[in-house]
Amino acid sequence: MVKKIYTKDLLKSGSENQRYRICGWVDRVRDLGKIKFILVRDREGIIQAIARVEETPSKVFEVIRNLDREDVICVEGVFKKNPQAPGGGEIVVENIDVLSKVVEVAPIEVHNSTESDLATRLRWRWLDVRNPRIMGIFVLEAEVAHAFREYFRSNGFIEIFTPKIVGGATEGGAEVFPIVYFDRQAFLAQSPQFYKQMGVIAGFERVFEIGPVYRAEKHHTVRHLTEYHSIDYEVGFIDGLEDVISVAEGAFKYVVESVLRKETTKMIIESYGGSDILIPKEMPKITMREAYRILEGMGKKIPFGEDLDSEAERLLWMYARKEFSSDFIFVTEYPWKVRPFYAMRKPGEPEWTLSFDLIFRGLEVATGGQREHRYHVLVEQAREKGLNPDNFWFYLEFFKYGAPPHGGAGIGLERVVMQILKLSNIREARLLPRDPERLFP
Repeated sequence: MVKKIYTKDLLKSGSENQRYRICGWVDRVRDLGKIKFILVRDREGIIQAIARVEETPSKVFEVIRNLDREDVICVEGVFKKNPQAPGGGEIVVENIDVLSKVVEVAPIEVHNSTESDLATRLRWRWLDVRNPRIMGIFVLEAEVAHAFREYFRSNGFIEIFTPKIVGGATEGGAEVFPIVYFDRQAFLAQSPQFYKQMGVIAGFERVFEIGPVYRAEKHHTVRHLTEYHSIDYEVGFIDGLEDVISVAEGAFKYVVESVLRKETTKMIIESYGGSDILIPKEMPKITMREAYRILEGMGKKIPFGEDLDSEAERLLWMYARKEFSSDFIFVTEYPWKVRPFYAMRKPGEPEWTLSFDLIFRGLEVATGGQREHRYHVLVEQAREKGLNPDNFWFYLEFFKYGAPPHGGAGIGLERVVMQILKLSNIREARLLPRDPERLFP
């Protein structure tokens, strides 16, 4: 049997008049009577197979006559160059194996699935993803995750794998999913925050993780999910907040430049119109108090001491593009009232914290900062937030035995992909998204 080859490889480097085998799904069949064209789709693209009544065995010609869209087939035949065929080449059919027949007409048409509304597409996601344009989102997402991993590993970070079933809420709030853990209550992890800090305190010094997190937030927005993948890092023995920010800046520069450099991902990004990413030599950084003033000058009033909303993030991005030719901007020194109890407060100005958000094309994609590493201060800050330190004993006890100054950040993988591709809804950047209503498929 002739060895199977992907469509992209065949069209790029196939030898004319040689026999090849392509396996995939029937995208479309064009029946011109004595000539039939089959467009075969696999994960790498689409190729045209052609059958002529005078050349093709009659039994094979009959098989083609009975093909339906989305049938799974293998086509064996001779490769011919043809400038008029999709991709510049085609297979002259010698044999077809039908591996699987569709049972009924698909509820969405794969080749134009984007014409269906998003809810329908998500209901039939496995069909939607067969569309090469949609599959490209997740090819890019895999490369983005890979590039982040490359960056951290090449900069001395150790990858860790932390629990997703936990005994206490990370943020201390009610936005957690409770689960039954044998004879007691547990929760799905909101974040690996405590555990990556433990990794630093344990002596790994520089750690990262790429894994799922869960937020029981009843948001119905285009930027929130109840389950998503977070890229988290934590670094010890820092001199201050700038050390934490520099890691985030270096990581994003590396990732964006990496996916724009690779042919496959660059083509995907270009197809979505997202390749015009502005990356300055140094990403601009403004404090929250500066952000308030800038926004007020743009007609947006944020009450002093309050967090930014989505419109404010978009306006600050517009400011960064205009003033710094940058699609990225760091906002630092967030108010203490909107940050978690483990955030380090600014010396001499305790109403502000040594923390930051990174805004990319108008959306917050990373949140981080320096952590409070002094045990007694942590305990007092928990109480100030209305939390019972006894509920966080498993976290606080680590700080009794020597914790270096440290900090880190969490990065939303789906948000990064969403902004690179200029997608309008974060659900498009999640293979099987979970929101307050969606639990299947």
